[in-house]
Amino acid sequence: MLRSGRPRAVVRRSHRNIIVQLVEYDPSGDRVLASAEAFDLRKHGWKGSTSNTPAAYLTGFLAGKKALSAGVESAVLDIGLSAPTKGSRVFATLKGMVDAGLDIPFSEDVVPPEARIRGEHISEDVKSQFETVRAEIEGAK
Repeated sequence: MLRSGRPRAVVRRSHRNIIVQLVEYDPSGDRVLASAEAFDLRKHGWKGSTSNTPAAYLTGFLAGKKALSAGVESAVLDIGLSAPTKGSRVFATLKGMVDAGLDIPFSEDVVPPEARIRGEHISEDVKSQFETVRAEIEGAK
């Protein structure tokens, strides 16, 4: 990852939160260029769980928008010790960052289906809330 010369898109999750940081290597200590966490979604109107797939996507989308504002255009994904499971929240977060405009190499095979990202599997309310929050983040820059 360090040899790529790109910042790392560090994704970490807990039972209640998802944290995304865009981190640049520095010999004296890594520098965080942009960050977002699922709890930040509350400021944009999210009322649902902060640990589900739609929240993961929106957190990645928010982090991607913040990274672009900070001048970051590309990154490499760093999932740490998370299992690289196809369709997982980690890859929903990746999809959010890519949809925000970041250039991060990945395979479409690993991201969850769009219906799952939008929360259709949870409820119609979550789907509606997802669209509203995504539009809010898009407009807020």
